[in-house]
Amino acid sequence: MSTKSADRQPTLEDVALVAGVSRATASRVINGSKKVNAQMIRKVQRAVKTTGYVPNTAARTLVNGKTGSIALVLSGSDGSAEQVFGDPFFGRVAGGVVKHLSNEGIHPSLVLADSDEARAKAIAYVRRGGADGALLVSTHADDPLPGLFVDERLPAVLFARPGRPTPISFVDLDHDKGAALAAERLVARGCRNIATISGPPAVLAAQDREKGFRQAMAQHGRPYVPVAIGNFTRESGELAMAQLLRDHPTLDGVFVANDLMAEGALQVLRDHGRRVPDDVAVVGFDDSLPARQAEPGLTTIAQPLEEMSAEMARLLLARIADPTIQPTSVIFSPRLVIRESA
Repeated sequence: MSTKSADRQPTLEDVALVAGVSRATASRVINGSKKVNAQMIRKVQRAVKTTGYVPNTAARTLVNGKTGSIALVLSGSDGSAEQVFGDPFFGRVAGGVVKHLSNEGIHPSLVLADSDEARAKAIAYVRRGGADGALLVSTHADDPLPGLFVDERLPAVLFARPGRPTPISFVDLDHDKGAALAAERLVARGCRNIATISGPPAVLAAQDREKGFRQAMAQHGRPYVPVAIGNFTRESGELAMAQLLRDHPTLDGVFVANDLMAEGALQVLRDHGRRVPDDVAVVGFDDSLPARQAEPGLTTIAQPLEEMSAEMARLLLARIADPTIQPTSVIFSPRLVIRESA
């Protein structure tokens, strides 16, 4: 029978009484101690359900120094929340993090750190105990946030390698290899006049994709690849594709550094009466929702963002549990997904 009444919330003493254990034992079980035998754990867990007891988060923090919360920090964007939440990349990363942490009974808090002031607030939030650590999604090579977390000795793991040498764990993709797969696909289709739409030069992934594509093309005797630069949005893909068609009207193949820009590029090709892939073959990057919804379906390079995000969360939880763990890196492999565009 529940001990909860209309005017009183169940207490730890109620749990201990129902379980037939000491208050100290009930506290150890609720706070996740491993020094309690399995039978006692089952008794306390049953008592928690019976009484309807809800642990006091603040009190638990005082006991074990942990809040049970993780900050998901998005840093290095252009400051536009609309762009962040409109990009399937960020949605997939956040989804992978939430799914993994929810399985651990942890619900992350989202923090946008798109300015020096916002980054300082993110640091202060974790330092004051608002979260046990941070998952950093930082896209710009010159973003100072990873270094700030390291300097403050706060637990953090980074999505994508840091722009400067920094002792922090990170997960990333072999972007060079992915771009090389795109080059191989276009060359194998017999494309002769191949161009690329790159992402922002300040983003390391964009740098790596363009470099990997150029290197692979050079290995096929193509020393020059025309480039137009976008910023990973659909609109920038439209502008870049229009520029390439204007400057290189005979192009018959294009590698686009993400699927959103490729979606824009496909629209411009249709508007100019270019058939895809008969006149111009197109390969994107990410294998996000726009790739599957595109007309025609977009051949693209898949990166397993959900798996990468889950691994990032695992690394952080391990770092929180054992602060002496040395930084590590996990690099995932891309794969070519063939659809109708190339």
